[in-house]
Amino acid sequence: MQRISVGDEVVVISGNDKGKRGKVTRVLKERQKVLIEGVNQVKRHLKATPQRGGGILEMEAPVALSKVMPIDPTSGKPTRVKFQTNGDAKVRIAKSGAQIPERKR
Repeated sequence: MQRISVGDEVVVISGNDKGKRGKVTRVLKERQKVLIEGVNQVKRHLKATPQRGGGILEMEAPVALSKVMPIDPTSGKPTRVKFQTNGDAKVRIAKSGAQIPERKR
């Protein structure tokens, strides 16, 4: 189980996009980074090919896992995560004591 998973609502805590919120679309586990929709937008220049036209495409770039915090489901503020076992299941718990729900993919 990871601290942040796909579908979680997170907030960026440092960098150029500090304070921006968004949903995690992808977790790059081996690189310790996440893709967040609408955050860390970069421009990519595409060369034209016979199948598609060229142009400038704006897309999200990965953000380091250490630079984002999940949102507490009760207060709506950034929170740290601790893990707890309920029976045989491991769950994520916010600072307020609320369980952070596991999103379906």
